[in-house]
Amino acid sequence: MKYLFLFTALSFITLTACGDDDDIACINCSSSQTMAFAVCQESNGNASVNGEDTGTSYGVYLEGLRAAGAVCGE
Repeated sequence: MKYLFLFTALSFITLTACGDDDDIACINCSSSQTMAFAVCQESNGNASVNGEDTGTSYGVYLEGLRAAGAVCGE
């Protein structure tokens, strides 16, 4: 009985911790200097590229890309 409770508790924690993973939205970007790549908005509001969190908010990151000449989401 003790193990059943432990299993149930761990399952709940795992499902709760992974529940926000579905909140990721991505757009494709390209520039004359790079191959096409996806920029995603993570659930924490940051941008990620190739699965790596940039540590920069999504909006600020996209503005920087566009200012550098990248075309995103068009």
